[in-house]
Amino acid sequence: MSQHGVGPRAVTRSVAFLTAGVLAVPALAGCGSDDPSGKPLAGQDIQPAPRDRITDGGTLRWAADSVPDTLNTFQSDADATTTRVAQAVLPSMFRMDASGRPERNPDYLESAKVVDTEPKQVVLYKLNQQAVWSDGREIGAADFAAQWRALSGKDTAYWTARNAGYDRIQKIERGDNALEVRVTFSRPYADWRSLFSPLYPKDVMGTPDSFNDGARNKLQVSAGPFMVKKVDRKDDEVTLARNPRWWGEPAKLSEIVLRTVPRDKRAAELAAGTLDLAEIDPTAARRITVAARPQSSASPLMGPGADRSAADSLESWARANGSDEEAADEETVAREKLRRAAAAYARQQQALSGFEVRKSLEPAYTQLALNGAEGPLTDERVRRAVARALDRKDLARTVLKPLGLPAVPVGSHLALSGQAAYADNSGALGDQDTEEAQALLADAGWVRGGPIKEKEKEKEKEKAAGPEGGKAGDTDQDDKARRGPDPAGHLAQDGKQHVPAHQGGAPGAYAPQGTAAPANQESAPLAKNGKPLTLRFVLPSGPGSQTLRTVAERISRMLERVGITTAISKVSDESYFKDHIASGQYDLALYSWPATAFPATDARPVYAKPVPAADGSLNVEQNYTRVGTDQVDQLFDEAVATLDEGESRSLIRKADSRIWAAAGSIPLFQRPQLLAARKNLVNAGAFGFGTPVYEDMGFLKKGAKAASGPSAKGSKAP
Repeated sequence: MSQHGVGPRAVTRSVAFLTAGVLAVPALAGCGSDDPSGKPLAGQDIQPAPRDRITDGGTLRWAADSVPDTLNTFQSDADATTTRVAQAVLPSMFRMDASGRPERNPDYLESAKVVDTEPKQVVLYKLNQQAVWSDGREIGAADFAAQWRALSGKDTAYWTARNAGYDRIQKIERGDNALEVRVTFSRPYADWRSLFSPLYPKDVMGTPDSFNDGARNKLQVSAGPFMVKKVDRKDDEVTLARNPRWWGEPAKLSEIVLRTVPRDKRAAELAAGTLDLAEIDPTAARRITVAARPQSSASPLMGPGADRSAADSLESWARANGSDEEAADEETVAREKLRRAAAAYARQQQALSGFEVRKSLEPAYTQLALNGAEGPLTDERVRRAVARALDRKDLARTVLKPLGLPAVPVGSHLALSGQAAYADNSGALGDQDTEEAQALLADAGWVRGGPIKEKEKEKEKEKAAGPEGGKAGDTDQDDKARRGPDPAGHLAQDGKQHVPAHQGGAPGAYAPQGTAAPANQESAPLAKNGKPLTLRFVLPSGPGSQTLRTVAERISRMLERVGITTAISKVSDESYFKDHIASGQYDLALYSWPATAFPATDARPVYAKPVPAADGSLNVEQNYTRVGTDQVDQLFDEAVATLDEGESRSLIRKADSRIWAAAGSIPLFQRPQLLAARKNLVNAGAFGFGTPVYEDMGFLKKGAKAASGPSAKGSKAP
């Protein structure tokens, strides 16, 4: 997950205060009769329509972030467009339903189930007898076996990004007939449904050369409703065309063109008529929503000149008609330029009235990451104090309420509401409580008014400015980084919200009994051993990250209320993740992780305890907070090896409670998913958890209407 999403399938550990003997977690609702997983907070918004109302033919022009470097999803440089192409052109034994849970894909599978557990786990796949590759060959055991051998990790000549699950397979063989595939595991594997989705033909997986290079720029053989027609790197497009050998419901669209369009250019491209579907930012969403409304005096003013007051206009007129000819000429040119810009904007708004905003919540969440490798955050009490200072409900409202989306904080690191493994385990850490946060800091030795050495002051200035020798423009000290308390009390709660430990909190998540909060010395910074408590808050500087920066400013104010100072450092988008998050050059950071239906497999490398590598460095896998425990690792290992689904979910929830208690990362809110769609485009838009059904996408027939009902429209427009 980058700040907007880096897939978990694709780094000096902290001082550990949690041990198996002292850690207690809240009683898990999953152990009782009530299902704590709940329902998705927002449904799909795809304008559903039955197939008989959809035109046969047409081209869907869909904005993408890039033309992928590879069409092989199992390579390290695969991206979101790689996944989109694979979903449309390759088999997947299982796909995600609207609740983010795996469901059998009947186009490829008649059935799939565990048929033996002793002495080994055996899964029997019965394939759809009509399922064939585009070259006419039947999909069968040879394809499964080739993919297993390529991804097992045994042959290092295959440049694979991951082999989770495939490394547990012992053998693959044909069943009683050509439509049956028997997969025998060397070790039990709970997440077996995650395998063979997508499934590549043996022509791609059969040899290291074909795996490494054969599917980077083309897929000669496919088996989905579409096939890859062309990858055009000159025009930055990928064109998918109907697969004539597709045995399922035929695709309604003739082609899907995935066009690379920067996010800040998408509104203009939509208005120009060169796109039909595009993921957009909140600013573009507001613009399209306004364009779709009937124009009236109550419509908000937007575009060039919209922020000019009557006094500004009068002053401009006076300059243009004044006695100073040079000033008058300049003002006349400026007024004409503004008039043309406003006219062009009005034309764009008229064109945008043919679109609507479809929105849901992404299967991903934004988190505050706390680097536990060095500095004050190696102390779990300080990390917990940071967490207890946050009003997560306020942060969720800040981002989601203006968009008309449910503003509910995320309660799990490992699943989202509606998914089978979800439960709100945030009680293991506790809700926002200013006094508890201050007491935790005092217990850790941080007191207000402590002496600060002059050298430490200079070091803090250097730290805030970024590493020496950085490229110009890579870091930018924000003048607003150091903020005082919010006098209006809007950005953080000041009231006590203490949840006693006997109600389920983990030891250490609260200050020890009898610890007094520090004296009220609001003007003095917290200090310890002559060092101020200042945390470097690293953020991306690009135009698409404004939401993150807004959230960061609110977090900084919340932390200031408990005595923690933040130094916000803005860095380029290109260097943000690689040079700062992955390399550990930060104290606090905001980025997102995608949810997964298989947390025992996919989330383990994100939360695994860092271990020393052979070269003396630390192997952190994808645990960029560097905070981990042996107990969490053990729970993941047990969950992935347990074939009882209820027990596996219970173990995942226990692991999540321990992750909360360690306070290495704090889930904040589910990410908004905003798409602009042409109004007559159906079965496409904000898919939420669900896997898109590409063959059902299309444009309504003239005079036809989409299906009625709550799923036809999303939440209230932004």
